[in-house]
Amino acid sequence: MATRTIRDLADSEVRGKRALVRVDFNVPLDVEGNVSDDTRIRASLPTIDALFERGARVVVLLSHLGRPKGKPDPAYSLAPVARRLVELSTHPVIFVPSTVSDDALTATRTAPEGTIVLLENTRFLPGEEKNDPALSTELAGLGDFYVNDAFGSAHRAHASTEGVAHHLHPAVAGLLMESELRYLGGAMRNPERPFVAILGGAKISGKIDVIENLLPLVDRLLIGGAMACTFFRAMGLETGGSLVEEDRVDLAKRVLSDAGEKLVLPGDVVVAPSMNDGGRAHTVGRAAIPKDEAVFDIGSESAAHFSSVIESAKTVVWNGPMGVFEHPPFDAGTRAVGNAMVRATANGATTIVGGGDSAAAMEEMGLARSVSHVSTGGGASLEFLEGKTLPGVAALDQTTTK
Repeated sequence: MATRTIRDLADSEVRGKRALVRVDFNVPLDVEGNVSDDTRIRASLPTIDALFERGARVVVLLSHLGRPKGKPDPAYSLAPVARRLVELSTHPVIFVPSTVSDDALTATRTAPEGTIVLLENTRFLPGEEKNDPALSTELAGLGDFYVNDAFGSAHRAHASTEGVAHHLHPAVAGLLMESELRYLGGAMRNPERPFVAILGGAKISGKIDVIENLLPLVDRLLIGGAMACTFFRAMGLETGGSLVEEDRVDLAKRVLSDAGEKLVLPGDVVVAPSMNDGGRAHTVGRAAIPKDEAVFDIGSESAAHFSSVIESAKTVVWNGPMGVFEHPPFDAGTRAVGNAMVRATANGATTIVGGGDSAAAMEEMGLARSVSHVSTGGGASLEFLEGKTLPGVAALDQTTTK
């Protein structure tokens, strides 16, 4: 069984129809209320264009933005997104400042052919995050078939991501969703080997399920970021003022015991008195972390070793930075991993960056288009790597033809 996509739709299911598309326009806004990073908006365009090419009459877009707590809040309006969408798309855009109102329904039915209709923030509706069946039914009335292209929200069982798929058919994946499932699913089901995973970020608690799910599958699991310090403590090493999850030390001991040589920790680290004291940063061995300093990045020898392991792999999945990459000089380890991912790609490896901070780092370094796939979903990609079923995917139609 495989998830049905817009490629599987018959012409009669698309031509002249209203395509109701759940996108992920949860984008950052600057202090003036303008979109500061339009990556997710641009990522939706291929699906929108493909639907119009197949003959869809209008494309109706649903999305959330931020956490407005189930009621309208001007700070979270999708109006700025609509303005940016006008600039990016070749199709006319109508923004409706409501979602399931008479105005919204009328707009979907009367908009000129070839028009994008963007409706207001789904989280302005109190039933959205509760996955209210009545709201799901109302949303279903806004289209003639449903497309979920919001991988970044697929781990949420909300009315616009999961509930509506039970009331409106066909219910299929868009091109972005299809790409996410193909790359992440391929890595988890049938990776070409060696298969290497790199995990970073602050806390082991947020990624312990990922670690336990990946360990039986990978050939090497590289650990960086502050989460490495919890493993150092489990090894009996001094960690100074580094972030350590004391309540996860015993868990880290068990992982170390179970993982054996598969788990690779940094051999050296970059330390400083504080994150804002980069001028005093220096590199020490992991067994020589000063009591009055903290770890903020992997060291140069570890970066070189990690890079070597990555470049020799055939499948690589990376989630989480190696250090506090937003604060140079603590970005060197993350940059080294990013560049190694690019070189591995050039060597023929399938390379996947699993969303969140690591995706942001690749964008910042200008390397996002030099790897096989950069996920648009931080939380969703993590849950996928944990082996969990994503509600927004499970609710879609399945096909046996793939």
